[in-house]
Amino acid sequence: MSEQILVVDDDHHLLSAFRRQLGERFDIATAQNGKDAIAAVHEALDAQAPFAVVLCDMRMPGIDGIETLEQIRDLSPDTVRLMLTGNADQQTAIDSINRGQIFRFYTKPYPLDQLGDGLQAALEQYRLVIAERELLEKTVTGSIKMLTDLMSLSDPVAYGLATRLRDWIQTLQKSFNMPYRWQLEVAASLVAVGHVALPPDLVAKKRQHVALNETEQLIFERTPEIARDLLANIPRLSKVAEIVFLQDRGFDGSGFPEDGPKGNAIPLDARILKILKDLAAATDGGPLTAAALASLDKHKQQYDPVLLGKVRTCLKALVSGQAPAATVQLPLAALRSGHVLLSDVRLINGHLIFPAHTALTQNQISRLQNLRKIFSFIEPVKVTEASVRHAESEATPDD
Repeated sequence: MSEQILVVDDDHHLLSAFRRQLGERFDIATAQNGKDAIAAVHEALDAQAPFAVVLCDMRMPGIDGIETLEQIRDLSPDTVRLMLTGNADQQTAIDSINRGQIFRFYTKPYPLDQLGDGLQAALEQYRLVIAERELLEKTVTGSIKMLTDLMSLSDPVAYGLATRLRDWIQTLQKSFNMPYRWQLEVAASLVAVGHVALPPDLVAKKRQHVALNETEQLIFERTPEIARDLLANIPRLSKVAEIVFLQDRGFDGSGFPEDGPKGNAIPLDARILKILKDLAAATDGGPLTAAALASLDKHKQQYDPVLLGKVRTCLKALVSGQAPAATVQLPLAALRSGHVLLSDVRLINGHLIFPAHTALTQNQISRLQNLRKIFSFIEPVKVTEASVRHAESEATPDD
């Protein structure tokens, strides 16, 4: 973990004194104005070594210290910020705290040895922030993995939908140079997590396109609310919970929830998810086709027109680039993690275990091995030849 400190001051004598008196104690970099400081922060972020601490003078030519720290806060929010100034008026202190969100405020002249103690405290604060963030990220990552693993076992259709949505989102990010939208990807992974609270027979009826009665339809429509309430208990997933909650909300104000936002008031990620989810429904679990893309026009008022055009342009190119998948028939005992199914995996009685187009995980393979000890299956099954080659290349000598 980088723990470099950036000192920003237009007085080069002061910067020399910093390096001379504190250089052995801290890893110090310097900049003589706000513009150079911001550029240095950009370079550090590009190198994946953000500054741990920035100590910035208030009065400098060009960008002053408050604006410099404000921009650094936006670029690198984990970096701990300190202000050093010869102007000790109250308004400067207030602006520094409110806009720059500084950790400590020092006035000149200030003994460098005592200032070193302040820098040490700032480093310790940085370590605390990073440790807490890493703990939260591991908690979030572990929670999401647990939920998706459970989904892959209990509801492979929902898991297949989540996988497809994530793949499309990654394609959009690459094609349109979108910034990494981790919250959208997580929302796509958990888009159907609310189904865990529904009776299995109701979920099956919906997927088989059997007409639901009014009560059943109302229950099904409210599954995004169930999902939101489940996700609200996981740290840092409040925005993800909101995206999932609004997954069926139309741009024109239609769909659940009835009193929800409309138009651009709907979060961007929820607008994207709405388009992709409806597109997945149009494919009915099969491959993406031009006909499925065209079907979105039937309800185009429900979609952000700009996003709809972008999504269609991107995924249309994806469709045109598809080639028919070569198939291989395998017994169930030969299935491995990474194989992509082209036919359903079913029991002899017709009960669905894994639907076609599922990319099998190790957890699913383990479940299948256990089920085969008890039940009889329809064999063989079709998988893509490419996934067989990939699984073979990934196999270890013990496989």
